[in-house]
Amino acid sequence: MFLAMRELWFARSRFGLMGGVIALIAVLMVLLSGLSSGLVEDGVSGLKQLPVDGFAFEEETEIGSSFSRSRVDEEQLQEWRDQPEVAEAALFGNLLVNARSDNDVPIDLALFGVEEGSFLEPAVHEGEGLGRQDGLVVSQSAVEAGIAVGDVLTVDRLGAELKVVGALENQHTYGHVDVAYLPLKTWQEIYAGVSTGQEADPAVYTEATAVALLAEPGEEIDHSAGDSAAGTMSLPLEGTFAASPGYSAETSTLDLIKAFLYAISALVVGAFFTVWTIQRKHELAVLRAMGASTGYLVRDGLGQALVILVVSCAIGLGVGMGTGSLITGSGVPFLLEGAAVATAVVLLIVLGLLGAMAAIIRVSSIDPLTALGGQR
Repeated sequence: MFLAMRELWFARSRFGLMGGVIALIAVLMVLLSGLSSGLVEDGVSGLKQLPVDGFAFEEETEIGSSFSRSRVDEEQLQEWRDQPEVAEAALFGNLLVNARSDNDVPIDLALFGVEEGSFLEPAVHEGEGLGRQDGLVVSQSAVEAGIAVGDVLTVDRLGAELKVVGALENQHTYGHVDVAYLPLKTWQEIYAGVSTGQEADPAVYTEATAVALLAEPGEEIDHSAGDSAAGTMSLPLEGTFAASPGYSAETSTLDLIKAFLYAISALVVGAFFTVWTIQRKHELAVLRAMGASTGYLVRDGLGQALVILVVSCAIGLGVGMGTGSLITGSGVPFLLEGAAVATAVVLLIVLGLLGAMAAIIRVSSIDPLTALGGQR
């Protein structure tokens, strides 16, 4: 590493320029990781915080529209309850609506209909839980948007009135819309288009969007057996995230951008060291003539690449974390997760080293005679 460190110092302007480019790529990777995690959290945090291991939907329902098109009934619920590895099962309703408070605050809501007293009923941070038929427990982000405990919300076009009786502690969103829990019976009436005070068909109270499943401790749900018995299409909780509006499109787009950035990083580092190796060809030939092995020269070059990548990524990580802290809380769905950021930086370093290795391996073809002018 002696030669590598001396070259890093004496050619510091060149290596500094190269390091600046890598640092900028690292900043982009950190920001993209935060944006990707933030979009996922804003899209499915309501589902992630449900105490469930999976959902069973109507048979042959497309995954991308499971929560909007599926409809299950109590018979299918009972079949799932009879499965030996299922500890609890309950009907679950999911519906997107527009509403307006009595203080004239418009808000979009993802109504989660749950049975009172079931394992799906949420823990309340402020106010009361689901105790009244028209009660509504809203997400903390809805409170930040201007909805307060005690407000009365009117569902657009239906006219159903719901009173906010409580608020949740953390962010609960679905499809970038605030989640609001309400009794399953009230949800069924809103889903069927029944206004407050009207009579509803008895069949309305037997259906919901899906069956929420909770496995026995240490057990895994046998989805195929349960689906055969109940005539449903079930998925583990993570598999249902794709049913959130925009989830698949957003995550796949950001993953593609990150893949291109990784490839660009490897190409940039590889191109730089290719040029650097060509410029140092005579000096490397002198080292070969003095007895330096090919392995020594390759390790020396990779050492240079590793120093540049580690230092540049550390600088880029610091700048990216600082920029991300400014973005957080500004209304942009942004969330810095240590594991995601660390993975991005490590991949950046590894792929950069691979690009450098592909270039530095050229030293194996350098002839020591070049040092004596044999190729001039």
